[in-house]
Amino acid sequence: MMAATASPHRAVVGAAAVLITVTVAGGSLAGCDSQAGSATSSSPRQVTVIGSGQVQGAPDTLTAQVGIEVVAPDATAAMNQTSDRQRAVIDSLTAGGTDAKDISTTGVNLQPQYGENSTVTGYRAANTISVRVRDLDAAPGTLATIIDAGGDATRINSVSFSIEDDSKLLSDARTKAFEDAKGRAQQYAELSELSLGTIISISETPGGGPPMPVPMPRADAMAAVPLEPGEQTVSFSVTAIWELT
Repeated sequence: MMAATASPHRAVVGAAAVLITVTVAGGSLAGCDSQAGSATSSSPRQVTVIGSGQVQGAPDTLTAQVGIEVVAPDATAAMNQTSDRQRAVIDSLTAGGTDAKDISTTGVNLQPQYGENSTVTGYRAANTISVRVRDLDAAPGTLATIIDAGGDATRINSVSFSIEDDSKLLSDARTKAFEDAKGRAQQYAELSELSLGTIISISETPGGGPPMPVPMPRADAMAAVPLEPGEQTVSFSVTAIWELT
């Protein structure tokens, strides 16, 4: 006869898939020879679980991806006009209280424009900056400042919300993930008629990826846009292994 071992189980809790592997090796079954019993009793008895934890927090920062785009007959004119408009936007932002360290260039682009017979008809220049707004109440006014300074050349490509300091949320999510893992391990120990022993290893995986950007209309189609940050989820996954005794 062969020694009995439990097979892996897969369970789904809520929206998260949980992989649980339980290895239980007991003594040999009646009728097994002494060699089989010895091999089985030396096998490790442990339970491996994946626990997850999530907490919600209110975003406190907005990041806008803002571009200036100009088409002109030649490359120099296109670049100069784009640079002038972008400088006007940056100057207006800093004059309005935006810290210079919260403004960064994210892209510079110059492309020829083609007409019939693949002839060059002009050049399109684009300059993109990222603007971080740390006071959400000021965000609509900041966007209005950008549009006023950039005029019809303004392109607000997207806005996204984030939590500047999420260390407390991460700590809470980590605690919940470990408690979830331990609760699962305890349940499997009881189902196996064993006790949960010493923890062998812990590994963690942070979750809750970067916030998805929200597309914004171009300046000529934009009215007063209400900005609602909502809530963001910070999540953590923990893989832990316990001995079974």
